[in-house]
Amino acid sequence: MGQESTFTAQKRAGALPTTVTPNGAVRSRSTNANSRGLQMQRTLNNVKITILCGFVTILVLRGTIGIGNLSSFEADALNENLIEVTNRILSEIRSDNDPDDQPDAFMSLHDTYTLGPKIRNWDKDRKIWLQKNPEFPNSINGKPRILLVTGSPPNPCDNAIGDHYLLKAIKNKIDYCRIHGIDIVYNLAHLEKEMAGYWAKLPLIRRLMLSHPEVEWIWWMDSDALFTDMVFEMPLSKYNRHNLVIHGYPDLLFDQKSWIALNTGSFVFRNCQWSLDLLDAWAPMGPKGPIRDEAGKILTANLKGRPAFEADDQSALIYLLVTQKDKWMPKVFVENSYYLHGYWAGLVDRYEEMIEKYHPGLGDERWPFVTHFVGCKPCGSYGDYPVERCLKSMERAFNFADNQVLNLYGFRHKGLLSPNVKRIRNETDHPLQYVDQLDVRHAKHKNTGTKS
Repeated sequence: MGQESTFTAQKRAGALPTTVTPNGAVRSRSTNANSRGLQMQRTLNNVKITILCGFVTILVLRGTIGIGNLSSFEADALNENLIEVTNRILSEIRSDNDPDDQPDAFMSLHDTYTLGPKIRNWDKDRKIWLQKNPEFPNSINGKPRILLVTGSPPNPCDNAIGDHYLLKAIKNKIDYCRIHGIDIVYNLAHLEKEMAGYWAKLPLIRRLMLSHPEVEWIWWMDSDALFTDMVFEMPLSKYNRHNLVIHGYPDLLFDQKSWIALNTGSFVFRNCQWSLDLLDAWAPMGPKGPIRDEAGKILTANLKGRPAFEADDQSALIYLLVTQKDKWMPKVFVENSYYLHGYWAGLVDRYEEMIEKYHPGLGDERWPFVTHFVGCKPCGSYGDYPVERCLKSMERAFNFADNQVLNLYGFRHKGLLSPNVKRIRNETDHPLQYVDQLDVRHAKHKNTGTKS
């Protein structure tokens, strides 16, 4: 990447996980003292969460059966006290730090960062491992084994509605994975504190590759992206000669060098040496502090339309592919024949039209495979769009997708903005006819009666 003297990755001594102290020494994060401290902290957090769950249970029971022996004044006082204690516990959970946290100890521009020791023979080692462990095949029913990876920050959202929509988003992903036989990992931990924020996916993807050699493809998907075509399957055979599949547009990438030429909210990595090498080359702009700030200036200066802010993973990948095109692009497939990433603002208001004219299984603008809520921050306190618009749009996207699942069971949401469902057909004594006709696992590319 640009300015090699500053941002070139160097091998770091020692085994994972390690970090570099300001004086350049390698500091282990696995000492017994820290382990005991972390264990005590986790235990304390678990106690706090247990207490919080107890208070929530009391609130629910009170709302369900009432507290008949209390006066109105006493009940209100109890309610206020419970809310106050709940908010205090949530605040403490949000503010908890590990015993060895050093939030202000950023790496300097003279420090180096890597995701871990350089791995050089992964393809050979992985092949041998697969041969020795036939109980862990890298394909299932003739299809390459896929691991969908997603996650969210370890702390509660700034608002309860944000946690509610994170729950809906993971439910949506679990449904798709269950239908298509895909494994899924939901991560809540920052594996590398230096790589928090946009960059948290890189150390996670690398660790999952090394820990799951049986997985052929690692599929990263942001928490704010939803599957909206529950029938469509990624055509993996199309990518037999490629190791990275990402949604984007080659003309924007190489002709305009646009910072939105690709989108890293949903992409697929092959579990191979090439991918590990790309992660090694991609990561050095990521550490929080001066390195990320200075890298952001380079990205803004070289990528069209990019605002001035710290380095993000998407801009860094685009910059890497543009400046080292010959090295990386032969193994990169820039996909736009279907919506591996579909920008929500141009899709959610067209769902009724899609239901009327088209059917699941298309994956493109007629029935988008993935709807990604770029610029919406339902879990945070800021965003590029009004919160109300984002939440309504996410509700529509979730219900649009959920109807495709509920259809098999004979139900549908009353509307795309309603969490309530209604029955759409009567029970019969021949239930398998509906399974054969309506089960999305059969991936029949035809309208299956989802009109409303």
